[in-house]
Amino acid sequence: MKETPVHIKLWHKDFWLLVMACLLLTMSACMLIPVVPSWLMQTEGFTPEETGMAMGAFGVGLYLLGAQCSWLVQRCRRNAVCMLAILAMALDILVLWYFDGLHAEFVDFWLIVLHRLLLGAAFGLAQMVLSSTLIIDTCESYQRTEANCSAAWFSRFALAMGPLAGLLIYATMGFDKVVLGSAGCALLSVIFIKLVSFPFRAPEEVVCVASLDRFILPHGFVLFGNLLLVSMVAGLLLSLPLQPLFYALLTAGLLLALLSRRFVFRHAELKSEVVSGLILMVAALLVLLTSSQSPVAPVLAGLSLGIVGSRFLLFFIKLSHHCQRGTSQSMFFLGWETGLAFGIAIGYGLFFGQPGLLVKAGLVLTVISLLLYHFFTHSWFLRNKNR
Repeated sequence: MKETPVHIKLWHKDFWLLVMACLLLTMSACMLIPVVPSWLMQTEGFTPEETGMAMGAFGVGLYLLGAQCSWLVQRCRRNAVCMLAILAMALDILVLWYFDGLHAEFVDFWLIVLHRLLLGAAFGLAQMVLSSTLIIDTCESYQRTEANCSAAWFSRFALAMGPLAGLLIYATMGFDKVVLGSAGCALLSVIFIKLVSFPFRAPEEVVCVASLDRFILPHGFVLFGNLLLVSMVAGLLLSLPLQPLFYALLTAGLLLALLSRRFVFRHAELKSEVVSGLILMVAALLVLLTSSQSPVAPVLAGLSLGIVGSRFLLFFIKLSHHCQRGTSQSMFFLGWETGLAFGIAIGYGLFFGQPGLLVKAGLVLTVISLLLYHFFTHSWFLRNKNR
């Protein structure tokens, strides 16, 4: 399978605005990942198990509005749907600022769970519309694969840059400023989307209120399951008490992954990319197990996630039938974000204060992912791909 070509004409002003909106939107959610659990346990008195359940609720929330995504973008202006979802997300984030101001009383556990569910629902809808519709609409048909892959890289970097920003703000200015910064990123992404002009598109005559279109790719669950295992490992790592340097080095690893896609794996055998990426994750976890402060581990982890994530996204695109490109984007997004959320939930709920056991669990999941991909997923994909 050939690498996606580079189209210079793709990188026009509208496309830049949308990928920057994608970066800021993902950063908005990711800034809260290392900070909210600390706030819940240290300020609000939550147990690690309750904290894990609250963080995992975000992953459940991603699915709440997915079935209505197609109906919403057909019946309303597609950019308006995205912007309203992001505004709802920003408002939900600001609820944390209100909760933090209630210094005299603790916040109820179920209120936090509801907050995380709604945050996941708003974030899920916004990202599905942005990646499956808006970004595709700004480019020519022959540029769409590159557009999808490029936009995903911005979200991938946000996974490291968001927590890095969150931790730095938390250490210098406190939790309330992290919340305001997170909401600010979301609002800035709305401004970027607003600056892009989208022509009117007539809706289809018959549109179901609930459907799998732009939501779930029915024949993609094998890839989904394999991706879920990989991103769960990343979620486990994010539940560790990490320092800002870890995320800075994770960003460096992602940059190396971006370069390796261009120069190392450009003409490599198709299976080698995911296999190499998962082996790199095994190496990163082994380094963490023997030396938790080693700067090598986050670089290897970033290199692994960048390589594996970008290849799986391309597999989802190649697996989709005609007019299912947007659905394949959403399916990849759900697999990636669900695994992250559930990995974080398991990390706090089962392995809090036990970093050695957590890393070993990550090793087991990575080896299972590697074996599953090598012996089943890859050959299944070759038999079922459509592009």
